Amino acid sequence: MGDGAAGLTRTLHDAGVTMAQGRSRPAWAEIDLAAITHNAFVLAQLVRPAQLCAVVKAHGYGHGGPVVAKAALAGGARALAVALVDEGVELRQHDVPGPILLLSECGADAVDTAMAHGLTPTLYSLEGVALFAQAARTLGQRTAVHVKVDTGMHRVGAPPSEVPALVQAVTDEPLLRLEGLWTHLPVADGESEDDRAYTLGQLDMFDLLVAGLAREGMAAEILHAANTAGSVAFPTSRYDMVRCGIGLYGHLPGAAVTAAFDDAGAPTLVPAMSLKAQVVSVRTLEAGERPSYGRLRPLPRRSLVATVPIGYADGVPRALFAPGYAVLIGGVRRPLAGMVTMDQIMVDCGEDTSVAPGDEVVLLGRQGDQVITADDWAALLGTISYEVLCGVGPRMPRIPVNAPPA
Repeated sequence: MGDGAAGLTRTLHDAGVTMAQGRSRPAWAEIDLAAITHNAFVLAQLVRPAQLCAVVKAHGYGHGGPVVAKAALAGGARALAVALVDEGVELRQHDVPGPILLLSECGADAVDTAMAHGLTPTLYSLEGVALFAQAARTLGQRTAVHVKVDTGMHRVGAPPSEVPALVQAVTDEPLLRLEGLWTHLPVADGESEDDRAYTLGQLDMFDLLVAGLAREGMAAEILHAANTAGSVAFPTSRYDMVRCGIGLYGHLPGAAVTAAFDDAGAPTLVPAMSLKAQVVSVRTLEAGERPSYGRLRPLPRRSLVATVPIGYADGVPRALFAPGYAVLIGGVRRPLAGMVTMDQIMVDCGEDTSVAPGDEVVLLGRQGDQVITADDWAALLGTISYEVLCGVGPRMPRIPVNAPPA
């Protein structure tokens, strides 16, 4: 990428990314599809005989929904999951095959669209059952549905006491098929004994409910509870299927899950997103100069300062400045010289006068022997890797590399 904007233009063109207004600056997110396929394979092998459902909501956690979905399927995922009907429609419009589970009950105005695109609804209200039953009758189309149980997340889902009536309503409809019953584990990534006890209590509650339904002849074909954390740290939560999100993208949610993953002896997961740009301008400033908005920090010495065309509108938070975030240029960590701005950052390259326009800048990813991860950002920001990845802005081109064979 050392030949400036022309090199970026060629890379974008080769990747099938249109160079439109707003995408002509040398800054991009590189998505390693081989890493997605690898991670899907590792997770699928880890949870056998349970099947892997790849969670590709939120535009594939910021990586690009359709390309991620196809790469995950190539790695062994047997189903996909999204949060919104529109996300499922986008996958179908890009010829993504296979089951696509909606993780929340959709509104009445989206039922027909969900049915038309072969999306699998999650239901947790009698109203939702009635809406999909009517749509199924109108279309003459038998539809698989999943029922969600709230065992303690308290976000969406039916309380356990209401589930038998809800499941009965589904089984009473000839054109609805109870394919799945599921729940969600909010602290499967927790490190305390209380967190572990809470998760095990959720699983016990789910098991009792499943057993009661089975006695009434209302068994679901697929039981699922585990997110990435549950899949790794709580093997008994795997049931028939697991829903892996963050692990698919090469990250694990917390130290306890990382330790459990290491204990399992599975191959290492590979981060799939790199965030890159090129230097567009350099200038030498004297010691004591205070670049950028707020003039917050004086340069400690006479320094070469590089301007890089990426900012908080692209997902580089202003909050990275205070704790001393550094980018990679020439395989060397170099700190920000001033506050992150909307479209640009300034980097303190010290006495290194070799840095020049066109040089690659890595904000997330590897350069030489140095690596910056989403977990590194999260530690500086007091957040989680999910938010870092999903926060990469929509005006950043996603350039897929290492695509699996068609």
